[in-house]
Amino acid sequence: MTTTATTHTLDDGTTVPLVGFGTYPLTGEEGVEAMVSALHAGYRYLDTAVNYENEEEVGEALRRSDVPREEVTVATKIPGRFHGRDLALRSLEDSARRLGVERIDVGLIHWPNPSQGLFPQAWQALVEAQREGLVRTVGVSNFTEQHLTRVIEETGVTPALNQVELHPLFPQDEMRAVHARLGILTQAWSPLGKRQAPFEEPAVAAAATAHDVTPGQVVLRWHVQLGSMPLPKSATPERQRQNLDVAGFSLTDEEMAAIGGLARSDGRLFGGDPDTHEEM
Repeated sequence: MTTTATTHTLDDGTTVPLVGFGTYPLTGEEGVEAMVSALHAGYRYLDTAVNYENEEEVGEALRRSDVPREEVTVATKIPGRFHGRDLALRSLEDSARRLGVERIDVGLIHWPNPSQGLFPQAWQALVEAQREGLVRTVGVSNFTEQHLTRVIEETGVTPALNQVELHPLFPQDEMRAVHARLGILTQAWSPLGKRQAPFEEPAVAAAATAHDVTPGQVVLRWHVQLGSMPLPKSATPERQRQNLDVAGFSLTDEEMAAIGGLARSDGRLFGGDPDTHEEM
C-alpha cells in the first residue's frame, strides 16, 4: 500500500496531520523547549492531557513559537475524576485557560473508567462543548467497541477519533476494524513501543536497511500505511525530525505483514486493558 495523502480527514470535516507529537512527560522549561523544537521541525498536532500536567507548557510553546496558532491542532483529555457532565465541562474550561486558547481543537475522554459508569456523561459534555464552540472536534481515548457503542447510542454522535495503545507488538487489528466500520480515526499512543520498541527485530531492521531509514521511521511508516495516526514523543531535535520524515518511502506488502506479524498476545506495555484499567 502506498499512502500519498498528507492529512487525515475526520468525520466532522476537519483535517489532522498524518503524524502528531506526543507531549507526555515533557514539563517545565525543558518541556517547553522540546515542544517549540517540535513545532519548528514541522509538527502541527500537539497531544496533551490534564493528567500530563503540562497544558501550561503546551500553551507557552504555542506562544513562543513563530508558528501561527491556526496552523496547530491542540488536543487534550478529560481525566476520570471529571467524568460527571458539569465536572467535564469545567475540566474543558480549565484546560482552555491553562492552554491559553479560546477553543480546544480536539477534546477527548482520557479513559472510560467503566466501574464509575460516568463516561457517557463526560461524552455528553464534550458534545455540548462542541455545540457551544469550546471544542472543535470530539473524540475518546482507550475506548473499546462496547464503550464506543454506548456513547453513540446514547447521543447519536460518533467520536471522530479514538486514541489507543498501538505498536507492532500490539497492532489492535480488531479495534482498527471497528474504527474503520464506524468512520473513526485510529490514533496511536506509544506508537514505537517504548521500552519494547522492536527496532532490532529482523522485520524492522531489514526494512530500515532496505529503505535507508531508521528503525523508528520504519515503525512510524507502518502506522501511516495502516491508516493509524502515530503520536511519537521525543525531546531530541534530530529524532523529532526523523520521526516526522516518513513520507519519502513506502513499505512493501511483505514488509507490512512482517512487522504486523510481531504481534504478541501479551503485547501491551502494561496492564492497560480499558475494561479494567482506570485513571482518575
